[in-house]
Amino acid sequence: MHLYNSKMMRLRMYSRSLQRLSSGPVALLTAAIFVVFMVVVLPAQAAESAAISGVDATPDTMIFYTAGELYDLAEAMGETGRSHYIRSRFTFDVIWPVVYVAFFATTIGWLAQCGFAPASRWQMANLLPFVAVIFDALENLSASLALARYPAPTPIVAELAGAFTLLKWASVALTSLTLIVVLIAAAVQRIIDQRRQ
Repeated sequence: MHLYNSKMMRLRMYSRSLQRLSSGPVALLTAAIFVVFMVVVLPAQAAESAAISGVDATPDTMIFYTAGELYDLAEAMGETGRSHYIRSRFTFDVIWPVVYVAFFATTIGWLAQCGFAPASRWQMANLLPFVAVIFDALENLSASLALARYPAPTPIVAELAGAFTLLKWASVALTSLTLIVVLIAAAVQRIIDQRRQ
């Protein structure tokens, strides 16, 4: 119990540190960068990857896959495509998680401050995007290792890669839902405050 309380106190400390960075202007800035990546950078990256590998799908864009499906994809990508994918995971895919975490963490943090009481557990929702980043990193490591060793099999790691991908997307979906909830709460609180004036 003491260990649990200690960890919760540490998480609250991290959450409060993020909240101090979370304001309307910061949320708008991170949202603008996020939109640029979604509209310009990600499609360009996907087009380059498809041109090099000859396939549209990559492990990180799929919802779930088995080890067999990952090996089939590795075969279809060819050696050049696999090398490009692995290189991208440790260059571009290091920057992209920073962008989406900055957007979700600061925006959720700011809106939670606007919509909920300071003592509310919703104030810690700004930590949720980091769960997606953890699974994203595990997905990249496991899929890259399986592709790097192909055609040699990589037992366990290849099976885990698909699970990590599924958990990443589930975390992203939960984070997006949380963003909608805190946005609604902030809007409702603003209406209440205006009616009191």
